[in-house]
Amino acid sequence: MIHLRSDNELRVIRASGRITARVIQKLTKAAKAGISTAEIDYLAEELIRKENAIPAFKGYRGFPASVCTSVNEEIVHGIPGERKLRESDIISIDLGVNLEGYFSDAAVTLAVGRVGPGIKRLLKITRDALLAGIKQAQPDKHLSDISHAVQSLVERNGFSVVRDFVGHGIGSNLHEEPEIPNFGKPNLGPRLKKGMVLAIEPMVNMGSWELEVLDNGWTAVTKDRRPSAHFEHTVAVTENGPEILTLEG
Repeated sequence: MIHLRSDNELRVIRASGRITARVIQKLTKAAKAGISTAEIDYLAEELIRKENAIPAFKGYRGFPASVCTSVNEEIVHGIPGERKLRESDIISIDLGVNLEGYFSDAAVTLAVGRVGPGIKRLLKITRDALLAGIKQAQPDKHLSDISHAVQSLVERNGFSVVRDFVGHGIGSNLHEEPEIPNFGKPNLGPRLKKGMVLAIEPMVNMGSWELEVLDNGWTAVTKDRRPSAHFEHTVAVTENGPEILTLEG
């Protein structure tokens, strides 16, 4: 079942999203060469709890940390640890917040110091693909219009979209219906309605879309070990179009 959220529910999800945005902004400043991914995780949990909220990922289906930190060829669900960021790395920081039983979810991929033009372009196209998908989150559009917009932009620019992981509904649970693939034909699936809340999250690879999951059972990496980027926002469908909820207000 796809939930349609009331104005009061949206008010809480919006507040949760602003916390997520503020935490990501602070983590972005901290993600410099020399910091470990465990230190990023510790800071994230500290910041979320200072906001009187709960890290949504910690313990979720057994995940051991408050954020996913995915570096270079890691696509998603990277587990924080002793690894220290180095100059020219890229890192995806993905986190969720539970505020009063309502959830928000966002991700950003950052360059650590200087990176080459190919990596810069990968990050730009992934961010652009997220915005293209968000633009389709309009009443009476089809769900697959989001998917098609993401895939079209990514593949037109010579990159590939991950197919094994998808976006999702979000609200009173971290993951809800519907699933939102980042590929597909337009004009398919349910029509979007006012009150839907969606986590739209392109994962884009520099090479092939194929992936492998490491022995830890969580971390997905590109099969060809080329870099990957991931951007995500929590978005509400409103009568005036899409509203990004994971922005600082």
